[in-house]
Amino acid sequence: MNMGQDRQMQMVGGNGGNQFRQYVGQNAGNPAGYNDVIGNQKQEAGIQLQAEEYDLMAAAADLDEIEEV
Repeated sequence: MNMGQDRQMQMVGGNGGNQFRQYVGQNAGNPAGYNDVIGNQKQEAGIQLQAEEYDLMAAAADLDEIEEV
């Protein structure tokens, strides 16, 4: 694999020394698939935020139910 190829690899360090391979120009060959992945990541992040909001509302409701002694 030479440096001029579309799928050249870079080693990206991170996460405590673990290495991840990143393909440069990968989405040029499959933009629809790349966009699907990005869309799914955004949707999952939205679901997580909704779950955290629900947990916060449930905790607030619990505080409202606590009676002072």
